Amino acid sequence: MNEIGPEASAIRQQVERILASPGFAKNERLSEFLRFVVEQQLTGRSHELKETVIALEVLGRRADYNPKQDAIVRIEAGRLRARLDDYYTGDGRTDPLIIEVPKGGYVPVFRKVKEISESEPRTGFRTRLWGLTAAIACIVISVAGLIWWWAERKNAPISIAVLPLDNLNHDPAADYLADGLTDELIRNLSAYDGLAPRSRTSSFALKGKPRNIRKAGRELGADYIVEGSVIRSGEHLRINAQLVRSRDDALLWSGKFDREASDALAIQDDISRAIVNNLRINLGRGRKRYEVSAEAYDLYLRARAQGLIDGVPLFREAIAKDASFSPAYAGLAASYAYRSGNTLNDSDNELPEMRAAAEKAIELDPLLAEAHSALGIAYARDGEWLASAKSFRRAIELDPNRSATYGDFAVYVLMTLGRIREALDQMRAAQRSDPLSAEVRSELAFVLLSDHRYDEAAAECEMLPDECRCWPAPTEPVRNECLGRARMGQGRLREGVEILAAGVAKGVRIGAPIRGYLAYGYGRLGRYEEAEKIVGADWQYPYHQAIALIGMGDRNRALEALEKMAPQGPVRVGLALAVPELEALREDSRVKALREKVGLPQ
Repeated sequence: MNEIGPEASAIRQQVERILASPGFAKNERLSEFLRFVVEQQLTGRSHELKETVIALEVLGRRADYNPKQDAIVRIEAGRLRARLDDYYTGDGRTDPLIIEVPKGGYVPVFRKVKEISESEPRTGFRTRLWGLTAAIACIVISVAGLIWWWAERKNAPISIAVLPLDNLNHDPAADYLADGLTDELIRNLSAYDGLAPRSRTSSFALKGKPRNIRKAGRELGADYIVEGSVIRSGEHLRINAQLVRSRDDALLWSGKFDREASDALAIQDDISRAIVNNLRINLGRGRKRYEVSAEAYDLYLRARAQGLIDGVPLFREAIAKDASFSPAYAGLAASYAYRSGNTLNDSDNELPEMRAAAEKAIELDPLLAEAHSALGIAYARDGEWLASAKSFRRAIELDPNRSATYGDFAVYVLMTLGRIREALDQMRAAQRSDPLSAEVRSELAFVLLSDHRYDEAAAECEMLPDECRCWPAPTEPVRNECLGRARMGQGRLREGVEILAAGVAKGVRIGAPIRGYLAYGYGRLGRYEEAEKIVGADWQYPYHQAIALIGMGDRNRALEALEKMAPQGPVRVGLALAVPELEALREDSRVKALREKVGLPQ
């Protein structure tokens, strides 16, 4: 690659640092340019970094692009070099790795900082630093630091949490309305620059608990709290809401809204606008106002309350009532996506519908983050990795507070491709956005296990609620599976097996992953007869068989089981190969052939 050749993982981490900086974060074109040329270099395709290729792949030019008539690539490359220049004289001045795109070409060069300083002066932006005297440098750094500190304080997003609205009807059948309105209010606030709302799952972890604003603020990491109530009488709604500063319980604003049920969306807009105005934020953009029938909106709220696995029929009904309501399409696509990777049923026949629903949602509302995220999953299931990553990054750009996007990106792309450290970075971001979410915690623990961080994984597993039935197996006790695997990874084999056996004893279906991990533990303990019983009963589920068989030391049968996974596609195969239990098989020629067959890079 070059004379220094840092590891690919370190280079990718450096790219992510650069792209998170202010000069790149809101410039999608330059970000894609940098990411594309780096990936081409890392994957041995630097010879393809020609002007015409970049124009088509990155800048969206047509197939008849003529570089002699259109200098767009050279112009953008110049802008990219200038941005990199600025980055390394600012935020990146202490970074351990330099990424450059030398003039006259588009192939990036990677250099370790310490080796540059030992051999040659840095060109361009680097040589400008050496001419400053120490006294001037100290003054400049001090003043710059004060300006940066002031700007960061001024521009830092305001953290806010919406507590679940109280259902004053006291009818559990009407909970969906209060919960749905809470959820939509969170989403509405997410559309405003300068606000960082806490995600739904963290807020709903406090549902039904005694209200202590200061404590809620500490637990959710929120400076401000929105709370209120809703009561429905026939077609009439009354919503009370108030904004409270969490550190001292100071009431900043309160409002009462009496409207028809069909005006529920308008009420949310009014509440959101009042909150924003009271926080004196200069709005940069706003969420689209949907003109939707009350019946379609009611079905949509019911579908969200039903959950992603079971919400498909209600989302379809909502679409049938109003075919222009983008969030219903996004919800349908998200449900298909969740089912495709989280149930024991074969839902591959839903993939075309998933993609169509996501594309329709984006067509109706290009700024809907969950639609881009669902499309990213659809692309991943088809092995279109660059398109998938681009969709996820667009979703994050549109709503950086949506934890599900970080989790889906980590699982469906980065984990699948074996980029475990990058997946861990995404899951850390998800947990910062959604600190109380059991779903996020479970996904984070899964990634930690794959990175051999068993102590950290065990700590996350222990904090999962006993009744948690979430990713990666929403039909079984995830806490037992998670903690049992962590204990085995820590070398506490017998304890891990006991935890897994207790989970299975709670009642799980044939083919549940926890059964495969239990058989793996039995095999490691030499209890082969018990392991073989599970292998025989779960013969329809090759992934779980492979886990069990490798625990028994039966490498050949484990490989045969993995090869049967080929029809399940690249995501399921990639995730299977990411687990540490199957690490010993990754370099086998049969596994490499399997990866090639399903469209996974080596």
